[in-house]
Amino acid sequence: MDAVGFGIIMPVLPQLVMEVGELDLPHAIEVGAWIGLVMAVATFVASPLLGNLSDHFGRRRVLLLALGGLAIDYALLTIVETLPWLFIARALSGIFGGSYAAAQAAIADITKPEERARNFGFVGAAFGVGFVAGPAIGGLLGEIGPRAPFVAAAVLAAANMLYGLFIFPETLSPERRRAFDWRRANPLGAFRTMRSLPGMSGVAGVLVLWQIASLVYPMTWSFYGIAQLGWTPGMIGASLAAVGVAITLGQVFVVGPAVARFGERDAATMGILVAVAVYIGYAFTTTTWGAFLLLIPVALQAPVQPSLMALMSRRATAETQGEVQGISAMAMGLGQLVAPLLLTGTMAWFTSANAPVHFPGAAFIVAAVFGLLAIAMLRRLPRITGTDVSADQIPPSVTA
Repeated sequence: MDAVGFGIIMPVLPQLVMEVGELDLPHAIEVGAWIGLVMAVATFVASPLLGNLSDHFGRRRVLLLALGGLAIDYALLTIVETLPWLFIARALSGIFGGSYAAAQAAIADITKPEERARNFGFVGAAFGVGFVAGPAIGGLLGEIGPRAPFVAAAVLAAANMLYGLFIFPETLSPERRRAFDWRRANPLGAFRTMRSLPGMSGVAGVLVLWQIASLVYPMTWSFYGIAQLGWTPGMIGASLAAVGVAITLGQVFVVGPAVARFGERDAATMGILVAVAVYIGYAFTTTTWGAFLLLIPVALQAPVQPSLMALMSRRATAETQGEVQGISAMAMGLGQLVAPLLLTGTMAWFTSANAPVHFPGAAFIVAAVFGLLAIAMLRRLPRITGTDVSADQIPPSVTA
């Protein structure tokens, strides 16, 4: 349901930016980059806070806070009339987008370490199912007007909050909770914790690079579809639904067997290699059939995110799963800080009148480069076996 809400708004966000800002497409792409940057800053600051809060109060309360905030945010997007308010609304999306990290922590609470990559994959599959329905609904509603999908997203977020309130169980028992500490619930404190856990900073670095690369889809796809392929909101929605099908199939049928056969590090490596090849394909394809054909191997990159999350989860104690999931969300937020200017900014430049050549696919070349950098760093990580680290592996300065 959460992914449906996110997916609904993707096909119409470019039109909303152009309508509110009275901008043409190249300038709307540039504004979209700054909107993405604002969201990333909000996520970067809020992620360690939400992770630490979930270790103290439990996962359920943080999920309810995040979902309630998203419902209000989507409702605000139905009435914004100026670009400053649009920026504020998207900043709230970044702050309250912590439901994914809390859900990952809940999975870690009830799953053995060796099974986490597979079960994190099921969370990804749930998002994939949502993205099948969400963009398709958003594309259809977008034909009515750019505000209609936000109404539907607000209703879904509110319904999801009610599900959490009345049905979703708490997964973190009271005896496994820890005291909340402001010194750890901020980016600087999270960095200190990350450096204190063996191997955590290396995995986080790979996650940052992969996040930059993989954000080429959510940050540029709608603009890319218009500039490169001349798509309408309906076609953008259909393509995003096809992406959701590929993601879901990959998370359900590829992640578990790939991790069991090759291990988390090698499964992630192969997934990134596939992603790099697909990025290069999208950079140069100019036909709709070619774009849809390239969606088929997207399923093979499914093991990347669950494997990296499992590698991070193995390096956490039972009492710090929420904090570590907050660190992973912060790492992804750090990637989101850089990605708008690198990806959307690159696309804006190569679709502007001043560009030496019209090349809307340039952002996919940038994504391919960062994918290769992620592989290089990932291959340097030592293999890890066994279960969670024990509490005595964390220095007293962190656990105090």
